[in-house]
Amino acid sequence: MTSPRDLVLLGSTGSIGTQAIDIVRRNPDRFRVVALGAGGGNVALLAAQALELGVEAVGVAKASAAQDLQLAFYAEASKRGYATGDFKIPKIVAGPDAMTELAQWPCDVVLNGVVGSLGLAPTLAALRAGRTLALANKESLVAGGPLVKAAIQRPGQIVPVDSEHSALAQCLRSGSAAEVRRLIVTASGGPFRGRSRDELTQVTPEQALNHPTWNMGPVVTINSATMVNKALEVIEAHELFDIAYADIEVMVHPQSVIHSMVEFVDGSTIAQASPPDMRLPIALGLGWPDRVPGAAAAVDWTAAHTWEFFPLDDTAFPAVALAKAAGETGRCRPAVFNAANEEFVEAFVAGRLPFLGIVDALQRVLESTPDFDEPGTVDDVLAAESWARTHAQEIIARSVEGA
Repeated sequence: MTSPRDLVLLGSTGSIGTQAIDIVRRNPDRFRVVALGAGGGNVALLAAQALELGVEAVGVAKASAAQDLQLAFYAEASKRGYATGDFKIPKIVAGPDAMTELAQWPCDVVLNGVVGSLGLAPTLAALRAGRTLALANKESLVAGGPLVKAAIQRPGQIVPVDSEHSALAQCLRSGSAAEVRRLIVTASGGPFRGRSRDELTQVTPEQALNHPTWNMGPVVTINSATMVNKALEVIEAHELFDIAYADIEVMVHPQSVIHSMVEFVDGSTIAQASPPDMRLPIALGLGWPDRVPGAAAAVDWTAAHTWEFFPLDDTAFPAVALAKAAGETGRCRPAVFNAANEEFVEAFVAGRLPFLGIVDALQRVLESTPDFDEPGTVDDVLAAESWARTHAQEIIARSVEGA
C-alpha cells in the first residue's frame, strides 16, 4: 500500500477547502493534510481544522489575525478536553506572503482555493516549487495566464478543480491534442436564462443572487447571472488547454449535469456527467490521475432524465464575447476584465449600477484600456488591476451622477 498523499490546502475555511477536508476525512489512507491557509476571517474554524488534522503549519493572510488564531487554538483545545501538553500548536505563518510560503511547503499537492487575484502568487510559488497544483482559483489563469504558463515545469502539473475544467480534463483523456476540434463549456444559464436584454433592465440584486442550481458566494452568483463567470471560464480553458478562443463554445444547459464536453475531429463528442457536487472535481484534483471511489453521488440511471441545451444569447449576455476579445488581445486585458467586473458587481449590489450596466461598463473599460505589455511579474498584473479598479470607480461615479 502506498503512503498517503501529502496536501496543502489554501482557502481551507471556504467552500472549496471545507469540502476538500470532507474528502480527506473519508479517505485517510489516501490523503494527509500537512498545512492549512486561510484569509483569517474565521480563525475558530481554522484552528479546529488544524487540530483535527494534525497539520504542521497554519497560515493567515491577515497579519493581525495571528494572535487571534493562537488564542483560537487554546479555545479549541479546551473544547476538545485537551490538557496542557496534549497538543502542539502548529507553526503559524501570518501576513500577505503567508499563502505563498505555504504553497512551497513540502507536500505532493497544493490545493489553491484562495479567492481572487490573491491566489496568483501562491499558484506561481507552488508551480516553481515543483508541486502538483489542484487549481480552484480561476483568477490565477485569468489575470496572470502568461506568468502561470511560464512557471509550469512539467505536463499535467496543474489539475483544474472548477467543475467545467475538470470535466474538460476528463474528456480530453479520450484523444490526443491533435484530435480535438473544440471545447464546449456548459452553463446553467443562471436565474435569467431565456430572458431578452429588454427583460433584464429591472433586475434587482435579490433576483440576481437567487441561483437555480449552485450555492455560491455573492460575487460568483452575480457573475453567473451576467454570464461573466462563464466568460472567465472561457479564458481559463484557453490558458489551461491551449485551445484557440474561436474553438471554445458556451452552451446553456439548465440541468447542470453535463459539466462540459469535447468535440473531436471525427465528429465524436465526449461529455462528463454527474449531479452538481463540487466534491467530485475536488477529489479528482487531489488524487489525479486516479479517481477517489465514492467522492460524490453518480447519476441515477434507474430514473428518467431530460437534459436540455441552448445556444448562448450573445445579445442579452455579451460577457463571453467580450472576454474572448480581451483574451485574444492579451496585454493584461483579462486582468482588467476581472478586476473591473468586481468593482461593478459591488456597485450593482449596492444599488449604484443597474444589472445591465455591469457588462456595459466592462465594455467601456476595455475600450479605454491602455496598451499594457504582457505581464512579466505579479506586480505587472496588480498594476493593470489597479488601473482597472480606478477607471471602474470613475465610471460608477459618473453613472450615479447621471442617474
